[in-house]
Amino acid sequence: MRIIPAIDIIDGKCVRLTKGDYDTKKIYNENPLEVAKMFEASGIEYLHLVDLDGAKAKHIVNYRVLEQISSKTKLKIDFGGGLKSNEDLYIAFNSGAKQVTGGSIAVNNRKTFESWISKYGSQKIILGADTKDGKIAISGWQQSSNEEVIPFIKEYQKKWQKDNKEKIQKQKKE
Repeated sequence: MRIIPAIDIIDGKCVRLTKGDYDTKKIYNENPLEVAKMFEASGIEYLHLVDLDGAKAKHIVNYRVLEQISSKTKLKIDFGGGLKSNEDLYIAFNSGAKQVTGGSIAVNNRKTFESWISKYGSQKIILGADTKDGKIAISGWQQSSNEEVIPFIKEYQKKWQKDNKEKIQKQKKE
């Protein structure tokens, strides 16, 4: 079993929100690297790092935190929050992310998100689907989309499972 703890970041600090409400922000540690090292020391290999400032701002903000954790630990980091452009994706991967999670972009700009999956593969691009009242929450939980979570996930699943099967069959023939 793979255990993947998450660290949510606002202003470079580890925070917790209640149901995505920024007004409920509680800082639980001032130093994300310290928390990441504690996870690593306990045998954790993977980390989900969420840039809540980036999600709200609609572009990556806390990439320096990603750089610091990726350069000072061996954790395999999945990064999310604020990924809206090819430049954001470039920053995330160059700052040390092994994978990225796209949520809002998968709702608001399917063409770009799907181009990322095509280019980098489903092992590097993860579909995020935070929900609020059965709908996909976007922009760092600040808004709800009109997308119902189950049909949304199934649509992506159907398309990309088919593509993956075709790639596997093609590889077997080669």
